[in-house]
Amino acid sequence: NHNENSLRGRIKRIGESLISLFILLITLPFLFLTSILIKLEDGGPIFYTQERNGFEGKKFKIIKLRTMIVNAEKDGVQWSNKSDKRITKVGYILRKLRIDELPQLLLVITGDMSLIGPRPERPEIDKILIKEIPNYNLRYLVRPGLSGWAQVNYPYGASVEDTKMKFSYDIYYIKNLSTFFDFLIFLETIRLVFNFRGSQPIKKR
Repeated sequence: NHNENSLRGRIKRIGESLISLFILLITLPFLFLTSILIKLEDGGPIFYTQERNGFEGKKFKIIKLRTMIVNAEKDGVQWSNKSDKRITKVGYILRKLRIDELPQLLLVITGDMSLIGPRPERPEIDKILIKEIPNYNLRYLVRPGLSGWAQVNYPYGASVEDTKMKFSYDIYYIKNLSTFFDFLIFLETIRLVFNFRGSQPIKKR
Protein backbone atom coordinates (compact mmCIF):
# COMPACT_ATOMS: atom_id res chain seq x y z
CA ASN A 1 0.00 0.00 0.00
CA HIS A 2 1.21 3.46 -0.88
CA ASN A 3 1.41 6.11 1.82
CA GLU A 4 2.11 9.70 0.80
CA ASN A 5 3.43 10.39 4.31
CA SER A 6 5.85 7.45 4.33
CA LEU A 7 9.61 7.96 4.02
CA ARG A 8 9.43 7.03 0.33
CA GLY A 9 6.53 9.44 -0.17
CA ARG A 10 8.41 12.31 1.49
CA ILE A 11 11.60 11.60 -0.48
CA LYS A 12 9.57 11.55 -3.71
CA ARG A 13 8.00 14.93 -2.81
CA ILE A 14 11.34 16.59 -2.01
CA GLY A 15 13.13 15.11 -5.02
CA GLU A 16 10.38 16.03 -7.46
CA SER A 17 10.14 19.56 -6.08
CA LEU A 18 13.88 20.12 -6.60
CA ILE A 19 13.73 18.67 -10.14
CA SER A 20 10.71 20.85 -10.96
CA LEU A 21 12.41 23.99 -9.67
CA PHE A 22 15.50 23.21 -11.76
CA ILE A 23 13.45 22.63 -14.94
CA LEU A 24 11.49 25.85 -14.37
CA LEU A 25 14.67 27.89 -13.94
CA ILE A 26 16.32 26.58 -17.13
CA THR A 27 13.14 26.99 -19.21
CA LEU A 28 12.21 30.49 -17.96
CA PRO A 29 13.61 32.30 -21.04
CA PHE A 30 11.70 29.91 -23.31
CA LEU A 31 8.50 30.36 -21.30
CA PHE A 32 8.89 34.14 -21.55
CA LEU A 33 9.24 33.97 -25.35
CA THR A 34 6.28 31.59 -25.61
CA SER A 35 4.15 33.93 -23.49
CA ILE A 36 4.83 36.78 -25.92
CA LEU A 37 3.80 34.60 -28.90
CA ILE A 38 0.53 33.58 -27.20
CA LYS A 39 -0.28 37.23 -26.48
CA LEU A 40 0.61 38.36 -30.00
CA GLU A 41 -1.60 35.76 -31.70
CA ASP A 42 -4.97 36.83 -30.29
CA GLY A 43 -4.36 39.16 -27.35
CA GLY A 44 -5.95 36.71 -24.91
CA PRO A 45 -4.64 35.49 -21.54
CA ILE A 46 -1.27 33.72 -21.47
CA PHE A 47 -2.25 31.17 -18.85
CA TYR A 48 -5.24 28.88 -18.60
CA THR A 49 -6.55 27.49 -15.31
CA GLN A 50 -9.04 24.71 -14.81
CA GLU A 51 -10.40 22.80 -11.82
CA ARG A 52 -9.24 19.19 -11.51
CA ASN A 53 -9.66 16.34 -9.02
CA GLY A 54 -6.46 15.52 -7.15
CA PHE A 55 -5.13 13.43 -4.28
CA GLU A 56 -7.97 11.87 -2.25
CA GLY A 57 -10.45 13.66 -4.54
CA LYS A 58 -9.39 17.11 -3.37
CA LYS A 59 -10.03 19.75 -6.03
CA PHE A 60 -7.25 22.07 -7.18
CA LYS A 61 -6.58 24.48 -10.04
CA ILE A 62 -4.35 23.22 -12.82
CA ILE A 63 -2.35 25.84 -14.75
CA LYS A 64 -1.15 25.63 -18.35
CA LEU A 65 -0.04 27.92 -21.13
CA ARG A 66 -3.21 28.67 -23.11
CA THR A 67 -3.39 26.63 -26.33
CA MET A 68 -7.03 27.20 -27.28
CA ILE A 69 -9.06 30.21 -28.30
CA VAL A 70 -10.61 32.33 -25.55
CA ASN A 71 -13.91 30.85 -24.27
CA ALA A 72 -13.15 27.51 -25.94
CA GLU A 73 -15.75 25.75 -23.79
CA LYS A 74 -18.56 28.29 -24.04
CA ASP A 75 -20.75 25.46 -25.39
CA GLY A 76 -19.92 23.18 -22.46
CA VAL A 77 -17.23 20.74 -21.33
CA GLN A 78 -15.84 18.57 -24.13
CA TRP A 79 -12.85 16.41 -24.96
CA SER A 80 -10.32 17.69 -27.44
CA ASN A 81 -10.09 15.89 -30.79
CA LYS A 82 -7.44 15.48 -33.47
CA SER A 83 -8.71 18.25 -35.75
CA ASP A 84 -9.91 20.54 -32.94
CA LYS A 85 -10.49 23.98 -34.47
CA ARG A 86 -10.35 25.59 -31.02
CA ILE A 87 -6.56 25.08 -30.85
CA THR A 88 -4.56 28.18 -31.83
CA LYS A 89 -1.57 28.12 -34.19
CA VAL A 90 0.87 28.73 -31.32
CA GLY A 91 -1.12 26.28 -29.20
CA TYR A 92 -0.69 23.49 -31.74
CA ILE A 93 3.11 23.78 -31.48
CA LEU A 94 3.02 24.06 -27.69
CA ARG A 95 0.93 20.89 -27.44
CA LYS A 96 3.14 19.03 -29.87
CA LEU A 97 6.20 19.84 -27.73
CA ARG A 98 4.17 19.63 -24.48
CA ILE A 99 5.49 23.05 -23.51
CA ASP A 100 1.99 24.07 -22.38
CA GLU A 101 2.37 21.67 -19.43
CA LEU A 102 5.47 23.37 -17.97
CA PRO A 103 3.63 25.79 -15.60
CA GLN A 104 2.31 22.73 -13.75
CA LEU A 105 5.81 22.31 -12.31
CA LEU A 106 4.72 25.03 -9.86
CA LEU A 107 1.99 22.65 -8.66
CA VAL A 108 4.58 19.94 -8.09
CA ILE A 109 6.48 22.36 -5.86
CA THR A 110 3.33 23.33 -3.93
CA GLY A 111 2.34 19.67 -3.49
CA ASP A 112 -0.88 19.58 -5.53
CA MET A 113 0.77 17.36 -8.14
CA SER A 114 3.68 14.97 -8.64
CA LEU A 115 6.00 14.76 -11.62
CA ILE A 116 4.83 11.18 -12.13
CA GLY A 117 1.31 9.89 -11.45
CA PRO A 118 -2.14 9.51 -13.04
CA ARG A 119 -3.20 12.61 -14.96
CA PRO A 120 -5.88 14.62 -13.10
CA GLU A 121 -9.28 14.94 -14.76
CA ARG A 122 -12.00 17.57 -14.60
CA PRO A 123 -14.74 16.96 -11.99
CA GLU A 124 -17.43 17.15 -14.70
CA ILE A 125 -15.81 14.37 -16.72
CA ASP A 126 -14.90 12.35 -13.63
CA LYS A 127 -18.61 12.13 -12.76
CA ILE A 128 -19.16 10.34 -16.07
CA LEU A 129 -16.09 8.10 -15.74
CA ILE A 130 -16.91 7.01 -12.18
CA LYS A 131 -20.22 5.59 -13.49
CA GLU A 132 -18.58 3.94 -16.51
CA ILE A 133 -15.36 2.54 -15.02
CA PRO A 134 -15.34 0.22 -11.96
CA ASN A 135 -12.94 1.28 -9.15
CA TYR A 136 -12.13 4.55 -10.94
CA ASN A 137 -11.72 6.27 -7.55
CA LEU A 138 -8.52 4.26 -6.98
CA ARG A 139 -6.73 6.92 -9.04
CA TYR A 140 -7.09 9.28 -6.08
CA LEU A 141 -4.84 7.10 -3.89
CA VAL A 142 -1.77 8.93 -5.22
CA ARG A 143 -1.05 12.51 -6.24
CA PRO A 144 -1.88 13.26 -9.88
CA GLY A 145 1.13 13.60 -12.16
CA LEU A 146 2.50 15.78 -14.91
CA SER A 147 3.18 12.55 -16.78
CA GLY A 148 2.40 8.93 -16.01
CA TRP A 149 2.59 5.30 -17.10
CA ALA A 150 -0.63 5.75 -19.10
CA GLN A 151 0.73 8.83 -20.91
CA VAL A 152 3.90 7.09 -22.11
CA ASN A 153 2.00 3.97 -23.25
CA TYR A 154 -1.20 5.35 -24.74
CA PRO A 155 -1.93 8.38 -26.94
CA TYR A 156 -3.96 11.37 -25.80
CA GLY A 157 -7.36 10.12 -24.58
CA ALA A 158 -10.47 11.61 -26.15
CA SER A 159 -13.29 9.26 -25.09
CA VAL A 160 -14.55 7.00 -22.31
CA GLU A 161 -13.04 4.00 -24.11
CA ASP A 162 -9.63 5.69 -24.24
CA THR A 163 -9.91 6.46 -20.53
CA LYS A 164 -10.73 2.82 -19.72
CA MET A 165 -7.49 1.80 -21.43
CA LYS A 166 -5.47 4.49 -19.66
CA PHE A 167 -7.05 3.57 -16.34
CA SER A 168 -5.60 0.06 -16.62
CA TYR A 169 -2.12 1.62 -16.90
CA ASP A 170 -2.83 3.89 -13.93
CA ILE A 171 -3.79 0.89 -11.79
CA TYR A 172 -0.64 -0.94 -12.84
CA TYR A 173 1.40 2.11 -11.82
CA ILE A 174 -0.29 2.39 -8.41
CA LYS A 175 0.27 -1.33 -7.72
CA ASN A 176 3.93 -1.16 -8.72
CA LEU A 177 5.05 2.17 -7.26
CA SER A 178 8.79 2.56 -6.91
CA THR A 179 11.44 5.23 -7.37
CA PHE A 180 12.95 3.21 -10.22
CA PHE A 181 9.55 2.97 -11.97
CA ASP A 182 9.12 6.76 -11.65
CA PHE A 183 12.58 7.27 -13.11
CA LEU A 184 11.79 5.04 -16.11
CA ILE A 185 8.56 6.93 -16.80
CA PHE A 186 10.41 10.25 -16.52
CA LEU A 187 13.00 9.12 -19.10
CA GLU A 188 10.30 7.79 -21.42
CA THR A 189 8.40 11.09 -21.14
CA ILE A 190 11.50 13.00 -22.25
CA ARG A 191 11.92 10.61 -25.20
CA LEU A 192 8.29 11.12 -26.26
CA VAL A 193 8.62 14.90 -26.05
CA PHE A 194 11.66 14.89 -28.33
CA ASN A 195 9.90 12.52 -30.74
CA PHE A 196 6.73 14.71 -30.76
CA ARG A 197 4.60 11.69 -29.82
CA GLY A 198 1.57 11.10 -27.60
CA SER A 199 0.25 14.67 -27.52
CA GLN A 200 -2.63 14.23 -29.99
CA PRO A 201 -5.88 12.22 -29.82
CA ILE A 202 -5.81 8.94 -31.76
CA LYS A 203 -8.50 10.00 -34.19
CA LYS A 204 -11.28 12.48 -34.69
CA ARG A 205 -14.25 11.86 -32.36
